[in-house]
Amino acid sequence: MPIYEYRCRGCMHEFELLVLGRRTPACTSCESEDLEKLISLPRVHSESRKGRSLAAAKKRDATLGSERMRAQREYELSHND
Repeated sequence: MPIYEYRCRGCMHEFELLVLGRRTPACTSCESEDLEKLISLPRVHSESRKGRSLAAAKKRDATLGSERMRAQREYELSHND
């Protein structure tokens, strides 16, 4: 079942839609059927891209973890019973 990308000619909204059979798609924003089918770009997954994505995610998670630890410590200090 193909997923296509469309742009509504009426409101210029871009969206992806799973098209079943010969069903005529409609805009998810304004429900117009005056759509332009866009050319989908292939998703490229290489080892170097995967490595960069993984490194960025680890860095983001480390930053969030230290912020959460700091917030927890501040909470504990301010609620000293």
